[in-house]
Amino acid sequence: MLRYLSRRVALMVPTLFGVALLTFIMLRVVPGDVVEVKLRADGGHVTEEILQRERTRLGLDKPLPTQFVDWMAGLVTLDLGNSMWTGRPVVEEIGVRIGLTVQVAFMAAVISVLIAIPLGTISALFRDTWVDYVVRVFTIAGLAVPSFWLGMIIILMLLTVFNWSPPVTYTPFLESPLQNMSQLIWPALAVGYRYAAVVARMVRSSIIEVMREDYIRTARAKGVFERMVVGRHAMRNALLPAVTIIGLEFAFLIGGLVVTEQVFNLNGIGRLFVEAISRNDFILIQALVMLLAAVFVTMNLLVDLLYGVLDPRVRHA
Repeated sequence: MLRYLSRRVALMVPTLFGVALLTFIMLRVVPGDVVEVKLRADGGHVTEEILQRERTRLGLDKPLPTQFVDWMAGLVTLDLGNSMWTGRPVVEEIGVRIGLTVQVAFMAAVISVLIAIPLGTISALFRDTWVDYVVRVFTIAGLAVPSFWLGMIIILMLLTVFNWSPPVTYTPFLESPLQNMSQLIWPALAVGYRYAAVVARMVRSSIIEVMREDYIRTARAKGVFERMVVGRHAMRNALLPAVTIIGLEFAFLIGGLVVTEQVFNLNGIGRLFVEAISRNDFILIQALVMLLAAVFVTMNLLVDLLYGVLDPRVRHA
C-alpha cells in the first residue's frame, strides 16, 4: 500500500508543474494589460511614464523566464505575491473565501452521498418497477434543473411560505453554528440535488452491471442471503465508478459555484475567480488556477486510495 501511495504522490509533482507552466504562458499570451485597465479605467488620463513605473513595481518588466522562476519559488514557500488590483496578499484574498466554499462543497457532497447511494441501490434492485421509475424521474429532474435556478426557487419559497430569507452576511461556523447553517444549508441543498442525481444514476448503472457477474450468481447459488450478496459482494465493486464521480464533482464545486454564489450572495472562490478574470489580475488568476489544480490532483489521489481500499486488486496491480 505504501508503494501504491508513493507512486501516486510522485505523479502529482509533474502534473502540477505542467499546470503552472501552461497557466503562466497562456496568461501572458492573452491580450490586455492589467496596468492600463487599473489606471486608465473610466477614461482616466495617465502618462506612459506612470504606467511603466507601475509595471516595474509589479515586476512585469522582467523577462518571462525570470517572472516564472520567481513565481515558482513563491509557490514553494506559499508566497503568492500581491493582487495586482487590490494590492492585498493573494493568500489573504483566498483565505477569507476558501472556508465558505469548502464548507458548501463538503455539505453538498454529504447531502448527495446520503441521497444518491440509497436511491441508486433501490433503483437498481427494483429495476423496471414503479420504484425505479420514480427514482429515475427524480434523478433526471436533478440533471435538468440548474442549481442556480433551484436556488432562486428555494429563496422564493422561503419568502412566500415562511416570510424569511437566508442571512446575507457570512458567519463562520465556529462563531455561530446556527447562523452559519441557516445561510449555507440552502446553497448546499441546491447544489447537492444535482450532485446526488449524477451519483445516483452512476450507482444504479454500476449495481445493475455488477449483479450480472459470475461471482454474484455463485454467492447466490451457495445460499448467501440477498442482503449480504448486495452489501458485501456487489456494493464494493459497484461503488468504484461512483467514488470517482463524487471526488471529481467535489473538486469542481470548489471553483464552479459562480452563479450559485451570486444567487445566495456568497463571496466564495468562484466569485473571486470571475472578478480576477474581469480585471485581468494575472497574479490572482495564477494562484486560483493552481489552487483548483491542487484540489483536483488531491481528490484524484484520495479516489485512487479509496480504490485500493474497496478493491485490493488495484493495490496489487
